[in-house]
Amino acid sequence: MQLQEKPRQAQPEAPKDALHTPEQYLALEEIAETKSEYHDGLIIPMTGGTTNHNQIAGNLYAALNLALRRQDYRVYMGDVRLWIPRKRRYVYPDVMVIAGRPEYHNNRRDTIVNPQVMIEVLSESTEDYDWGNKFRYYRSLPTLQEYVVIDQTEMYVGHFHKTADKQWQFNEYDEANATLTLHSFEFAIGFPDIYDKVEFEVEAEA
Repeated sequence: MQLQEKPRQAQPEAPKDALHTPEQYLALEEIAETKSEYHDGLIIPMTGGTTNHNQIAGNLYAALNLALRRQDYRVYMGDVRLWIPRKRRYVYPDVMVIAGRPEYHNNRRDTIVNPQVMIEVLSESTEDYDWGNKFRYYRSLPTLQEYVVIDQTEMYVGHFHKTADKQWQFNEYDEANATLTLHSFEFAIGFPDIYDKVEFEVEAEA
C-alpha cells in the first residue's frame, strides 16, 4: 500500500485538535472506508497499490504459506495491522511472518506486535521511507530478524538479516536468476517466482 506522505520530509506541524490518540485512531479506523496508518498522533491515509505491487506481495505470501505449511509459523498480508510501541505507530506491512502464535496488542485480533520477518514492496512515493525511517521503526521490535524490500519497477531485492543486537547484515540481488534466501527458517525463492506475472514498463526510445 502507498502512503500519501512524501519520504524523508519532516512531518508538518499540526494544530493540537488535528492530533489523535491511538484509541481515537482505532475507533476511526473501524468505521473508515479506506485504511490509514497512525504516526505518533498523525493519521496518514493510504491509497491502493499498483498491480505490480499487489502481484509481488501476493507471490511472496503464497510462496511463504506453501513453504511453511504445517509448521509453527503464520503469514499475514496487507490487512493485518502492526503496532510499534516504542515509536507509537500503527502500520500495515505488505507481508509479515510470525514464529509461533501471534501476540495481539490489547487483545485486538487485527493488530499484532511480534513479526519475525517483514517484507515491503517499494513504491515510488515511499521508497526512501521504506529504506530509512520505516526500517528504523521496525528495528525497534525485539522479535524482528529479517527485513526485505522488493522493487516493483525492476528486478531488485534488498535483504537485511539481524546477526547480533543492533547489528544487521545486508545483501542485495539484481540479476534475473538471483535467489532470495531467508535465515529465520528454510525458505528460498527465485526472481522468476518473485516477479511472476509482473509487467515492467518499457521506456520509449527517444
